[in-house]
Amino acid sequence: MTVRPFQQLACPLDGEPLQREGNTWACAKGHSYDVAKQGYVNLLPVQNKRSRDPGDSKAMVTARQSFLANGYYQPLAKAVAQTVLSGAAPSSELNCLDAGCGEGYYLRQLVAHEHEHVLEHGGGQSAQTLNLLGLDISKWAVQSAARQHKEMSWVVGNNANLPVLPETLDWVLCLFGFPVYAEFLRVLKPGGRLLMADAGAEHLRELREIIYPVLKPARPSQNQVPDGFKLVATEQVMFSVLIPSAEQIGNLLMMTPHLYRASAEGRSKVEQLRELQLTVDVRLTVLEKAQ
Repeated sequence: MTVRPFQQLACPLDGEPLQREGNTWACAKGHSYDVAKQGYVNLLPVQNKRSRDPGDSKAMVTARQSFLANGYYQPLAKAVAQTVLSGAAPSSELNCLDAGCGEGYYLRQLVAHEHEHVLEHGGGQSAQTLNLLGLDISKWAVQSAARQHKEMSWVVGNNANLPVLPETLDWVLCLFGFPVYAEFLRVLKPGGRLLMADAGAEHLRELREIIYPVLKPARPSQNQVPDGFKLVATEQVMFSVLIPSAEQIGNLLMMTPHLYRASAEGRSKVEQLRELQLTVDVRLTVLEKAQ
């Protein structure tokens, strides 16, 4: 298997193709963007920022990286990788974007899963090529991702204005993120697919029961398929995992929306925990762009 950085980027100001020369991406109209020393490029125009430092903070990124590195979400990462790779021909070339990639965990696991699959089936060289792009609005997340894997493209940007040329992607991943369906349609090839991950009714229930006096009823799953897509498949990924330390429980809280929603009393209760048996419940949905 060959892993390469996805190259079909677009200027965020005018949509023109970007070409890389040395450490600079530039379009024909003269807009240019320097590659940072960590290996990523910032394609988020200042006018598209909602704050000075949008997205996850450096502390939140560090917490997520530590938590995920311990493998607590490994069954979910495996399910995501299997969904993307299972139907691909052994000699295929796939262009894949993780829209809201965080520190790059799921893209790295995609590569790791394919390596394991090859070894399990007798080793040798796979002819498959993965052209990968991770995008996040948090520069701290993208910096972390770029440090950990150099063979992918890493971009600071947002889902509402993807710096990607039209109809160039086979897959878009939006895992616990903010989908912008019109943009996903624009960048997907005809027949390209969108994989979304959303929290199920039981997701992190044990943590939520500690934080909140009363749990809100679970939101009903959204049955309406967005315009321009058709539903291909849904899958529930549910498993139990033991979080064995106060540090990792704190990291989990910091990487979830519950950090901001919890009261001071709820956060204090979590800080007193030394271990936590936790339910992970995630709904995977695959949509296909109509041809």
